[in-house]
Amino acid sequence: MSSVADGLPLNKRLPAVVALSLGIGMATLDTAIVNTALPTLAEGIGTDSASVIWVVNAYQLAIIATVLPFASLSDVWGHRRVYLGGLLLFIVSSLFCGLAGSLLTLTAARVAQGLGAAAVMSVNTALLRHIYPAKMLGRGLGYNSLVVGLAFTLGPTVASAILSVATWHWLYLINVPLGLLALGLGLRSLPTLPITGHAFDRLAALLCAGLFALLVLGLGAAVHGAQGALTMGLVAVALVCGVLLLRREAGHPAPMLAVDLFKRPVFALSSLTAICAFSAQGLAFVSLPFLLQAALGHSQVETGFLMTPWPAVVAVMALVAGRLADRVSLGLLCGIGLLMLSVGMATLASLGSGASAFDIGWRMALCGAGFGFFQSPNLKALMTSAPLARSGGASGIVAISRLLGQTLGASLVALCFHLSLGSGPQYALWLGCGFALVGAVASGLRLLPYQHEA
Repeated sequence: MSSVADGLPLNKRLPAVVALSLGIGMATLDTAIVNTALPTLAEGIGTDSASVIWVVNAYQLAIIATVLPFASLSDVWGHRRVYLGGLLLFIVSSLFCGLAGSLLTLTAARVAQGLGAAAVMSVNTALLRHIYPAKMLGRGLGYNSLVVGLAFTLGPTVASAILSVATWHWLYLINVPLGLLALGLGLRSLPTLPITGHAFDRLAALLCAGLFALLVLGLGAAVHGAQGALTMGLVAVALVCGVLLLRREAGHPAPMLAVDLFKRPVFALSSLTAICAFSAQGLAFVSLPFLLQAALGHSQVETGFLMTPWPAVVAVMALVAGRLADRVSLGLLCGIGLLMLSVGMATLASLGSGASAFDIGWRMALCGAGFGFFQSPNLKALMTSAPLARSGGASGIVAISRLLGQTLGASLVALCFHLSLGSGPQYALWLGCGFALVGAVASGLRLLPYQHEA
């Protein structure tokens, strides 16, 4: 297929969008369903609850370590090849996950699955930028956010449904037919785009992987009370990798860690806004189950239902915000959304012991509306503030901003619990409220005229 100047024609756009939606949906859903099924997994493969956490950690670390190298590789091989190659790896590794008979083999297969998911995530938004006409990009990103929101919303339900009729192996095997459908549609419809001609720097990729993987491991070690020497050592090596990466790529026209794009004020502020928003969401999603169960006395099943309005409203608002993003100031939309999120989290932190389901539900819905109002416009701001030729690098920053924010938020919950076990969930929600406010301020700064200068 030839390169496209301003989107694909409708008859090719629809199958391309379905291919991308299935890929990003599976990568997102795979985290949600596995988190829900960890106790069943531990029993099924004969391991303890502490060790089975590595089934989740291996997947997440593989993604966060390689999403930027894959984004850089897409400038060399093309977005289409990286996406389809990542999708193929995700399918094959899902098959091996489903056939795994031990914790070691399952964890190894999850690393490979994380690599495939990283490739899919790294170029997802870059491809959307070429699939949709410029005047419809906000709407297209809204549909993409809808898919991600639905995947998070339906994750626990899908896991429960699968486990009610089949063994845990089908949590992974279900990806095979869906992935093959996405692969077939992608091969026929995804556009082939011009490449930069730059060589892929393998050493820079290793340094980039070391920077983010060791930083996340160090952060996790710190908040879980590991020895200071271990934490400091991980962070120190991560920082050394970062310094060496910056020195190696100084002056590169398309660096793996896109420092060239961060010289653009709107891009830098949009990335900061994303990190703040996803940190707030991470703080909420990890702390709310503890608040609802330990403090307010709800069961695990009730907690799931009480939290549903947040991701459900995110999914709906993503469509509304996506359409508005093609007509209204992106900085204004994101600022309003994050203010709503901040207010919603403050009201959740202030819940009393006698709160009814309605009291909890409307607060969750307010948070979801705010987050959904932010997400699609901010995605469009990130992508359109980068040159078209740097869509791969911008798409990588979209993914790494989300992952870093979610990781930081989840880690800070553990820190809040160390400070006060009884009030830890409330502390985490108030901290999330602060992150959302900082994000709203960063978003508002994009309204200043001089910020639009490259």
